[in-house]
Amino acid sequence: MLESENLNDRWRAADALGELGDSRAVQPLIQALDDEYVDVRWKAAKALGHLDGREAVLPLIDCLADESPWVRAGAAWALGNIGDPRAVEPLIRVLNDPKPRVRKMAAWALGRIGNLRARGPLVNLLGDADREVRLAAREALDEIVTEREIPTI
Repeated sequence: MLESENLNDRWRAADALGELGDSRAVQPLIQALDDEYVDVRWKAAKALGHLDGREAVLPLIDCLADESPWVRAGAAWALGNIGDPRAVEPLIRVLNDPKPRVRKMAAWALGRIGNLRARGPLVNLLGDADREVRLAAREALDEIVTEREIPTI
């Protein structure tokens, strides 16, 4: 169905494959990231985040530059779920995206990955014009803690 001529079949297939969680779907979903339709690319990116496939990290990083903010946000979400440190620098760059939903999702993803390199850029995001982005940055910063910063009781 991912190769169907029907757009609705393709995005529904991508969505269903993510829910099934079968790793055999990783390669077909990676191919779907190049679909001409935003809905298919967005659903494929989100589905890959459910599958936790490390081989999808680089194609998902490429999706952070997609023309569609939905695809960029979906790729950021997937990268956060996968948690691979290779996504840290590309996600930091996305914190400057013109769309608040993309900045918010990139901040969330950086919090999930938990890499200390994201701290400074997330602190800068605390001054974002969008309230939801600021909240996401604050929550991400709360996730990125070193042992020496945890008070002893």
